[in-house]
Amino acid sequence: MLAKPFEKPIHVWVGLGFPRQLNTVADAYQFVIDWCGNSPEQKAAIRACRAALAGDVDAETARGVFVAFARKKDILIEDGAIPPIPRSAQPKHV
Repeated sequence: MLAKPFEKPIHVWVGLGFPRQLNTVADAYQFVIDWCGNSPEQKAAIRACRAALAGDVDAETARGVFVAFARKKDILIEDGAIPPIPRSAQPKHV
């Protein structure tokens, strides 16, 4: 399976309100199969990601289906919704 990058990453909320960035179809696929549930939107996202990984559809088609799933589950972070991390909270490089 190839990583097939998205043109634009998807940002979702995980855990107790922590953002996560999904950069590739493989990232989205792993996220959606780990998601607890069995909704039609989840099943569609799984099918779309599998199809993209197999080369049957393009990555942006899978991205669109995954975004619909994330929006339905209210975990999608719309553009600009994540405030930037203050420099004081960013990890320091040694």
